[in-house]
Amino acid sequence: MPTTLTTLRMLIGAFSIVTAAMCAASCGKSSDSSTAPTATSSLSFFVTSAKSTTGNIGGLRGADALCQSLAQAAGAGNRTWRAYLSVESDPDNGNRPTDARSRIGNGPWVNAKGAMVAASLTELHGRTGDATVFVDEKGQPINGQWAGSPAPVEHDIMTGSNADGTLLAGFTCENWTSASTTARGQVGHSDGLGPGGSAAGALSSWNSAQSNTNCANTAPGGGAGRIYCFAR
Repeated sequence: MPTTLTTLRMLIGAFSIVTAAMCAASCGKSSDSSTAPTATSSLSFFVTSAKSTTGNIGGLRGADALCQSLAQAAGAGNRTWRAYLSVESDPDNGNRPTDARSRIGNGPWVNAKGAMVAASLTELHGRTGDATVFVDEKGQPINGQWAGSPAPVEHDIMTGSNADGTLLAGFTCENWTSASTTARGQVGHSDGLGPGGSAAGALSSWNSAQSNTNCANTAPGGGAGRIYCFAR
């Protein structure tokens, strides 16, 4: 009998140790910690938080690397990211022109808040800018013409494109490698608004609202050298 009692006590002690270890590993975790996807995990579009004083962002390769780096920092680096930029000479396309719309896949695209930007290329190029949708990789709005926006205005986003996402020749800051005062680049309004909050005509375009003043300084007119990034 003493042997049986001793064995029983040993089994109870071992069970208590195992139970305590299991609780330490899991009792502090919420029951639904892995069931709901986060906005970041579905992130497939953003405006860069990083800025550039000039239109020289290292060409498409430099722009793509920037998109990938910011996406990685935001927890979405497992996808292939591309800058929404058109160029007249693309070294990865036999030095032929490349349209921005051909670089970004087919959608859908979701921002850092989990909001749908567009479900397809057609929908993307049929919509207007919106300060609540065209946000950076951290979900922060871009300064613009929207009510209550901080200064300065920075809603001019470099694209080099027409409204349909095709190349606008002569407006690419020399394939995004120039900081020249004689070169220019086409920009869109991320908030879809112009001076005084106007959404008239091209002012509402997220990708082809106007050209910048020149490629030596992206600030005049309301820019900060930002670009759009899309996950393919």
